[in-house]
Amino acid sequence: MARRTRRARRMVAEINVVPYIDVMLVLLVIFMVTAPMLQQGVEVEPPQAAASPLEEQDEPPLLIIVDREGEFFVNQAENPEAPVSLATVTELVAAARSVDPEIPILVKGDRSSNYEAVMRAMVAAQEGGAAKVGLVTDSDPAAPDEEGQ
Repeated sequence: MARRTRRARRMVAEINVVPYIDVMLVLLVIFMVTAPMLQQGVEVEPPQAAASPLEEQDEPPLLIIVDREGEFFVNQAENPEAPVSLATVTELVAAARSVDPEIPILVKGDRSSNYEAVMRAMVAAQEGGAAKVGLVTDSDPAAPDEEGQ
């Protein structure tokens, strides 16, 4: 009787990374598709101006948005995409300033909105206790840069 000897199988101590790569590629595609959809707020086209950008801050500013129909939106409201009244704008500014008295208050008006609506937003912010109210603009590509070139 011939005797067969069995060879002991060696254990392979390698990790198969192909399934992990597949999962990472799927997640990458999901994030690439959903990232542009995460833009919050109301779409407006601010006017262009040759102004220097503000310095980066830890806390985001309170942003009052005036769309082309003259409706007001506030980024720190319960629903930033729902229009609010001027009285609500004043209350939100006062509430934000009670939490952080140094919070910057900015008004972003659509370039085709009524100038009066933008001014009413600024007055409402001042009535809420804001000493300074800034205006948001797009940078003008035709304007010279900081070196004057």
